Amino acid sequence: MNIYSRMSEQIFINTSDFETRVAIVDQGVLQELHIERDSQKGVVGNVYVGKITRILPNLQSAFVNIGLDRNAFMHVGDLQETRIARQNSEALPKIEKLFFEGQTLLVQVIKDPIKDKGARLSNQINIAGRIMVYMPYNKHIGISQRIEEESERERLKEWVQNLRPPEDKGGYIIRTFAETCTEADLKRDMYYLHLQWEAIQNQAKNAKAPKLVYEELSLKHRVMRDFANDDTESIEIDSKTQFNELVEWCSLYTPAVTNKLSPYTASRPIFDLNNIEEDIEIALSQRVELPSGGYLIFDSTEALTSIDVNTGSFLGSRNFNDTILKTNLEASLEIARQLRLRNIGGIIIIDFIDMSDESHKEQVLCSLKNALARDRVRTTVNDFSSFGLVEMTRKRAHSSLSSMLMEPCPTCEGRGSVKTAKTIVYQIMREIQREAKLFDPKEFRLILSPSVLDLFLDEESHYFTALSDAIGKPISLEVDDLYNQEDYDIILC
Repeated sequence: MNIYSRMSEQIFINTSDFETRVAIVDQGVLQELHIERDSQKGVVGNVYVGKITRILPNLQSAFVNIGLDRNAFMHVGDLQETRIARQNSEALPKIEKLFFEGQTLLVQVIKDPIKDKGARLSNQINIAGRIMVYMPYNKHIGISQRIEEESERERLKEWVQNLRPPEDKGGYIIRTFAETCTEADLKRDMYYLHLQWEAIQNQAKNAKAPKLVYEELSLKHRVMRDFANDDTESIEIDSKTQFNELVEWCSLYTPAVTNKLSPYTASRPIFDLNNIEEDIEIALSQRVELPSGGYLIFDSTEALTSIDVNTGSFLGSRNFNDTILKTNLEASLEIARQLRLRNIGGIIIIDFIDMSDESHKEQVLCSLKNALARDRVRTTVNDFSSFGLVEMTRKRAHSSLSSMLMEPCPTCEGRGSVKTAKTIVYQIMREIQREAKLFDPKEFRLILSPSVLDLFLDEESHYFTALSDAIGKPISLEVDDLYNQEDYDIILC
């Protein structure tokens, strides 16, 4: 059995009019969480007829209007012309030689808009089926690396070559699901993909840019296509209407999954099972506890995510090195799980507890790589650096869980801390001194938060009195319980 089998995997689907949530649970532990909101629906996989609004030769990129709030972004490295040039060992093309401003073209979203960045595009179109991915502009036939047996790889490749119609100029990527499929299954999937591509071409033929011509499946349908497999025990959905719709859809496109579907009818909310709601809250917090008493601290910035491993209250039963090893091994498993749950992408720096034993480092690194092997998203892991850090990357295609469910604190504005009440008091007094030189009011009236007002009346009262005497104006104080500590107003009366 390969490392990707999940013999005890269960899928729970929670639906509502505004949101769909999918939890993938293995051996009673939440392993993956996927959320789709109607108001924040992702666009990865969507195909558009777009219009180039600007070409940036210095960045070898172009901005493309595909009808979203922000123009999308296309880099020369993502183009099919670049892929062909690399295959032929030719000089890479220049984007200004390929396109011009105002040009319309067929593009596909490969990365969702994230924060202030627009969606990322490619003109290499890929249409995903359950068993294969069709590439209409690429003749290559590729096979998932997770299909390891050489005879199986050759058999599948031969099937695809024989089934492909003579007029078909496209290529295919054979997915992991193909490992247990029949030739008839491949033929059905190929037919479905050709129908999809034909529909896209027909839609695009007379479309006026910007125009959506193909929309990726909704989350619940992607679960049936991409996640459910022979090792999935059950798929429960808490809506009878959605259950009936999925059964009908699966009977057409993923018949092997149909008998795994069942409606969830218990009175207890479906996400209360296996502590799913509780695990979601933990995935939104900075600190994650480890079973032995250690803990992880997650800190994310625009550039990278850092993860700090700590022993916490864990003392161990043998020597200190064994304690460190046990904590780091636990951390490696939980880090891989949290990266999936939080959908963290980009550069990730892990600060494991320092280990002097090289064999211990190898064990921890091996444990981390094995735990990451089940990730559906591509990851790369480097060895321990000279500073004892592990650097890794995880492909970022969608928004993280925190960016979807959380927003910067309005009090600290995302800094993670606020100015002290004393800092605010001194800031206010400096501002009054400046304004007293520029204006000549009868009185200064301050509206303050409770904590700052208390400091003015108590610890800093002598400075407050001296300031009033120095400017020769009365200063009155007024509290507003709704003000945060950094909020204040200075009113000139």
